[in-house]
Amino acid sequence: MPTVSVKRDLLFQALGRTYSECRPCTLGPTPLLGGWTSEKEIISKEQGSVKAAGASDVVLYKIDVPANRYDLLCLEGLVRGLQVFKERIKPPAYKRVMPDGKIQKLIITEETAKIRPFAAAAVLRNIKFTKDRYDSFIELQEKLHQNICRKRALVAIGTHDLDTLSGPFTYTAKRPSDIKFKPLNKTKEYTACELMNIYKTDNHLKQYLHIIENKPLYPVICDSNGVVLSMPPIINGDHSRITVNTRNVFIECTGTDFTKAKIVLDIIVTMFSEYCEKQFTVEAAEVVFPNGKSYTFPELAYRKEIVRADLINKKVGIRETPENLAKLLTRMYLKSEVIGDGNQIEIEIPPTRADIMHACDIVEDAAIAYGYNNIQMTLPKTYTIANQFPLNKLTELLRHDMAAAGFTEVLTFALCSQEDIADKLGVDISATKAVHISNPKTAEFQVARTTLLPGLLKTIAANRKMPLPLKLFEISDIVIKDSNTDVGAKNYRHLCAVYYNKNPGFEIIHGLLDRIMQLLDVPPGEDKEGYVIRASEGPAFFPGRCAEIFARGQSIGKLGVLHPDVITKFELTMPCSSLEINIEPFL
Repeated sequence: MPTVSVKRDLLFQALGRTYSECRPCTLGPTPLLGGWTSEKEIISKEQGSVKAAGASDVVLYKIDVPANRYDLLCLEGLVRGLQVFKERIKPPAYKRVMPDGKIQKLIITEETAKIRPFAAAAVLRNIKFTKDRYDSFIELQEKLHQNICRKRALVAIGTHDLDTLSGPFTYTAKRPSDIKFKPLNKTKEYTACELMNIYKTDNHLKQYLHIIENKPLYPVICDSNGVVLSMPPIINGDHSRITVNTRNVFIECTGTDFTKAKIVLDIIVTMFSEYCEKQFTVEAAEVVFPNGKSYTFPELAYRKEIVRADLINKKVGIRETPENLAKLLTRMYLKSEVIGDGNQIEIEIPPTRADIMHACDIVEDAAIAYGYNNIQMTLPKTYTIANQFPLNKLTELLRHDMAAAGFTEVLTFALCSQEDIADKLGVDISATKAVHISNPKTAEFQVARTTLLPGLLKTIAANRKMPLPLKLFEISDIVIKDSNTDVGAKNYRHLCAVYYNKNPGFEIIHGLLDRIMQLLDVPPGEDKEGYVIRASEGPAFFPGRCAEIFARGQSIGKLGVLHPDVITKFELTMPCSSLEINIEPFL
């Protein structure tokens, strides 16, 4: 859930009234006040009081916003949404207008097809920035980049001072060595190759380099004079940077997802067209694709949906008239009216509400406007008695008793590297029946674990300085390939325990097994209801110090002293004994 920081005084000024410190969380149904702080307090916590000496004491509200409400990611959207909800203003009507002169064009060339093939553009004409408005404009772009744009992988936003440029604009792709311009906040020109090296140490921009750094061509946008506007998705050019004094803003959104590029453009222009000379109007721009097709942006499309009032009442669990439901939806920025037989509600969905995709989204907004706390609790017509899932119940019981036996529980990652479950344990990866991740982002998370042992050994390695002995356990799922299931894999609940000390402690692990069997009411013995251990061998265990465990007529796991090679590969220096069993046969 994104968090938006807004200055308290600016918020109150925009709302036209002040509130007590606890009141803002009740202003509307969607934003949630997560607390308040100041720039000085934030820096003090992160860098110390010395660094915070000259910082601002202005009170900031930290407001949690639903991830799909892109229209609430800035002060302008928050205020507009709250004012509409409180019925102080009506939802504004956003309009796309054609320019008096020649329309601005963005021409996409064929070279961009394999890199970032889509683009959308628009112009905010005669906009008036102040310092606070400018800061909000920049912050909204950053919030969108981190949210719907997926850290610029899907969409990258570029904003430019149109008065410093000359259209039409060209969106193309060139060799890195052929791109040279002065980027934002730099004093001289650099080639794209030089910039990529410079930004590898930049805390803000280095996270975006991977998007294009291995491509043979880099995307770039130029004006008719060859001036570089931006090299998306990395950096804009310094020549066209916007300032507080900028009057005409050219906005371009490039990316790999055409739908999201259009949504992002709509959000930016609707939020800040409020400050244009003609409020809530946006000047159109034309984008020409390589196939010759031409599109005019922004779309600012309104669409209408019809939902029956009885459906909303049924799904939410309330009894409201269609008129009241229409009023609730209008307060949620969805202009609504009753039509037809008096049970149908026609809802107009504005371009700011890209999150409304189905009737269920409209029903949810009606519930939010009504207030979840105002919905009367009723007993369901179908009576059921809930029980804990048997496997989880058994797991919880074993956890308590393992802790009582002096072992400490750990929770490790369900994903691990191939090396952890194969090479380090002396097993070939093909013999593990491991489920592989098709596109692992890191070598640490390549496969789903097939045993809990590597996670415990890595935990010990990270805590070697702790007093000995280290007695750890985990009860969690492992994943094994299984062609008989519809998903091709199956989970098994395992219990694993490890004893790490100056001596192997096999007798302690053996004693723990006996205690577990005692708790599970499984007596020792060869019969079908008993358990027994038999000498065995395993690549992870010391020869002659391994046993296989049989219970109720089936093999459930192994225990023994780990092989010195295994201990060394996990960067441990002392002997270690382990036990791992499948607990599902005991249900």
